[in-house]
Amino acid sequence: MGLSRLAALHGVATSYSPSPDVTVSVPDDTVIAVLAALGVDAGTPEDVRTCLAAAESRSRLLPPTVVVWAGEPLPPALAGLPSGSTVTVEPEASGPPGRSGGRPPAPLSMRARSAAPAAPVAPEEGGGAAATVTPPGEAAEGAAAPRTEEAAGAPRFSPAESDPSAGAADAPADAPSDAPRSSPAASAASTGAPAAASAGAADAPAASAAAPRPAPAAGAPSPDAPAVPLPAWWIPPPHGVHRIHVRTPDHRRATATLVVAPPRVPQPAERTHGFLVQLYSLLSARSWGMGDLGDLADLAAWAGRSIGSGFVQVNPLHAAVPGKPTDPSPYRPSSRRFPDPVHLHIESIPEYGHVRDRAALDDLRQDAAALSEAVLNKGALIDRDAVWELKRQALELIVRVPLTPGRRADYCDFLAAQGQALEDHALWCALAEVHGPDWHSWPEPLRDPRSPGTARARSELLDRVDFHCRLAWLTATQLAAAQRAAEDAGMDVGIVHDLAVGVHPAGADTWAQQEAFAHGMSVGAPPDAFNARGQDWGLPPWRPDVLAATGYAAYRGLLRGLLAHAGALRIDHVMGLFRLWWVPEGRPPTDGTYVAHDAEAMLAVLVLEAHRAGAVVVGEDLGTVAPGVREALARRGVLGTSVLWFERDWEGDGRPLAPEKWRRDCLATATTHDLPSTAARLTGDHVTLRHRLGLLTRSLEEELTADLTDTAEWLALLARLRMLPEGDGDEEAAVRAVHRFLRRTPARMTGVWLPDTVGDRRPQNLPGTWDQYPNWRLPIADPEGHPVTLEEITASPRLHALMEVLRPRKPRTAPPGERRP
Repeated sequence: MGLSRLAALHGVATSYSPSPDVTVSVPDDTVIAVLAALGVDAGTPEDVRTCLAAAESRSRLLPPTVVVWAGEPLPPALAGLPSGSTVTVEPEASGPPGRSGGRPPAPLSMRARSAAPAAPVAPEEGGGAAATVTPPGEAAEGAAAPRTEEAAGAPRFSPAESDPSAGAADAPADAPSDAPRSSPAASAASTGAPAAASAGAADAPAASAAAPRPAPAAGAPSPDAPAVPLPAWWIPPPHGVHRIHVRTPDHRRATATLVVAPPRVPQPAERTHGFLVQLYSLLSARSWGMGDLGDLADLAAWAGRSIGSGFVQVNPLHAAVPGKPTDPSPYRPSSRRFPDPVHLHIESIPEYGHVRDRAALDDLRQDAAALSEAVLNKGALIDRDAVWELKRQALELIVRVPLTPGRRADYCDFLAAQGQALEDHALWCALAEVHGPDWHSWPEPLRDPRSPGTARARSELLDRVDFHCRLAWLTATQLAAAQRAAEDAGMDVGIVHDLAVGVHPAGADTWAQQEAFAHGMSVGAPPDAFNARGQDWGLPPWRPDVLAATGYAAYRGLLRGLLAHAGALRIDHVMGLFRLWWVPEGRPPTDGTYVAHDAEAMLAVLVLEAHRAGAVVVGEDLGTVAPGVREALARRGVLGTSVLWFERDWEGDGRPLAPEKWRRDCLATATTHDLPSTAARLTGDHVTLRHRLGLLTRSLEEELTADLTDTAEWLALLARLRMLPEGDGDEEAAVRAVHRFLRRTPARMTGVWLPDTVGDRRPQNLPGTWDQYPNWRLPIADPEGHPVTLEEITASPRLHALMEVLRPRKPRTAPPGERRP
């Protein structure tokens, strides 16, 4: 009992349920190892008793972070303060990060009373700052992160609060959405983590106060909801991350981070459709061997203006770990905080035209053209390392060109805004050039980013540090240009960026933020019906206790960087905001366990930063989803992800789910980067591919029969709904019918996998393979596997016939010269 109790206080599960009727106990050795990674020594029974006694003997007036939701009741941590307690809130500074916002905002001082609540305060339309009420929850952030809220009311989005029908009512049953990760039954599995003691109550034990708590279930706030009564003494702070100080009449004191967040993230102004694409695979006639940010801007401008698309979703553009070969997966980066300069379009850099050594640039461009020629016409795979080597050489020439005064000022503003985080990232890049990409093998003094030896190296490598800072700035400017191109083209949302689950254990983030990561642990997935061995993704997790103690500063900085030039953010494995499966180093994934985050705090930070950026948030909620998670996300306006082939009536007859029964608050699509293309799904090509690679667990005949049965059920439904007028046997027509179906659902966003528009049959990634398949290295191709360029894609009759299915059927104003008198 002692070990279980100690684990519960720290959000560590001692059992989990892979299906509703099955409970699996976690080995004690796993629990002890995970607690050790959280800084808790539970190696012996005596250690357990000591730690448990220490945790339960201490009390905290406030948890490390407290969450207040605008328009909702105060959390217990504040509502339960002793009468007469003095409460002071120091609001965060205003103005852009890195710049002085003038005189700091005046503190808000109040005294807690146990009297009857004051008159109700109605939620403010549009989520304005200090004008509303307050909310429940707990956990948030640390030092204030200055940021203005001018983007909160971005015109391309409707205020989240203006959608009274969103929320739990629209959330789907806990049915599976992603076969590769979990079984249907697993979707109803319990959270696995024992309930932590409430951290909201005053006088809670210290460990309990810091332990994660589940987010509230459904019930979306709306402007039509009754006003929420607040204590008369409470002065609602503005949205933001503040410091709160409390002193009780008996002289107890507490200081914590206070996160005040609007109730929901922004929503798309209207239903919209767009493309999903892996950027590297989108080569144009001008690419240097792989797709780049210039190609992204061009695709967005064309799609918005020519076919009325509202967004383009791309793979994570995070900075990769350098090496030969570089890990091509965009989901295992060196840093999630900064983008990879390999995505730069070299010719769009203003200084490019002023490089004096034109001959050297011309030679590099010829080499780049040869790379593209090899990929497009000679069957070569995309070679990220070769592309980066050419771009690096070009950038070395470009940075020698002096910046104009205006460009220099912009660069200095960028440096000031990014601060220590950018300096650390650039220094890691510079050190990696000298000592290799795994910081664990560097000379001992350099393994600590704050050591005197690292400080000396920083001075010695100043030019290289500045080089990598400059690349981060250049990449950020092109990310901004891509979003501007999307907005100028009339896109409702624009560029949807992707946030990977974690980072490479040897990369820049784990070096710069060592205290925030659980060393010796890796994130993965538990055993399920689709993978009896479980999964180990090789990504070290963040420590929930450190995040809470530091006010979620690392998490806030990460979100702010990604949202700076995004119309929306996709969060891979969004369930990770609630819990993650930790696997101790050297042990199989079956010996892992769940570790819970404070979901209330994680959601509040996400909602706040998305509100400030005026950005939509899409969560990838496919696979094993614990009860209440989808409802909690829907409550806060986070859209889910629904893939057609997995949307079935799992609680009923198991048949394909009719379009009107789909949830509204989601991105609906026919496939993803981890799944077969629609053409491959319809023809069964994906089964034969897995057979050739030895990945099937049954005979080819059994797999093909099961696949054919599944596909036939969907085609029969499409025919009954009169979405397949061409009849059987027409692959292109069937692909169009699938997208007609998606359009008929109430989904707010409909995503079209760009390779589907030209009949590509090859998956970009085949889970379960490494060297057997060229994951993350294939260009978009036609049905015969011949690569096609951006120019050819946009001119494709097949694409235009497919997109006509999704074109909104609403009248458009004719140009003045064509209007009837």
